[in-house]
Amino acid sequence: MDDVAPEPAAALRTLVVDDEQPVLDELVYLLERDPRVGAVHTARSGAEALRRLEGGAVDLLFLDIAMPGLSGIDIARVVGQFRTPPRVVFVTAHEGHALEAFELGALDYLLKPIREERLRESIRRAVDQGDPAPEADETIAVELGGVTRFVRRSTVTHVEAQGDYVRLHTADGAGHLVRTPLTGLVSDWEDVGFVRIHRSSAVNLAHVREVRMQAGRCSVVVPHGDGVVELQVSRRHTPTLRDLIHERSR
Repeated sequence: MDDVAPEPAAALRTLVVDDEQPVLDELVYLLERDPRVGAVHTARSGAEALRRLEGGAVDLLFLDIAMPGLSGIDIARVVGQFRTPPRVVFVTAHEGHALEAFELGALDYLLKPIREERLRESIRRAVDQGDPAPEADETIAVELGGVTRFVRRSTVTHVEAQGDYVRLHTADGAGHLVRTPLTGLVSDWEDVGFVRIHRSSAVNLAHVREVRMQAGRCSVVVPHGDGVVELQVSRRHTPTLRDLIHERSR
């Protein structure tokens, strides 16, 4: 029997959004040189980008951050609500938005001027990620007063060890006890962004709003109810946390 060659992956349908025409033209030129990229469309504003996104399927979205009107961050928040959101790559001249970008699930974060080899790496990541389907979200059953409730893992901001239990803290400020060791929970959840920050606690990087360094001590800020809560990071775990945040910002 003759060998059957694997079917090539579908070319990525791409939209590039930037209010500066020279940057737009350069990025389109580089993208069209890559055989993994299919049709490349452009938009000069956030409003135009949303019209294009609503009008047809897009696999890969390149977003400038600083634009008049809707920013790239604003657009990413909107498309994050799509049933099948495109993979998002931010393109900017500023490093300061990297943490916020990755909190929104960005695939990559490119600094201008764009280097072709760095752009090709972003495309490789998009291809490796496969179909842009939402990541499976584990549901945890918790009991309180004889009532079983279900908590989505993605809503958990941080966890704290309490004896033989772990308390799951969610963005709405609620806390839920589950009978499991912290070490085992972090091991199971580290692939989806949970990292140990102290011998008795771990944080979900997707919810980290700020990383603070004061007098050599590190802390992270996560949402909690109508406000935020600041969590201390031990000296032992600070290097790992900083490396992970740096890696997510690359």
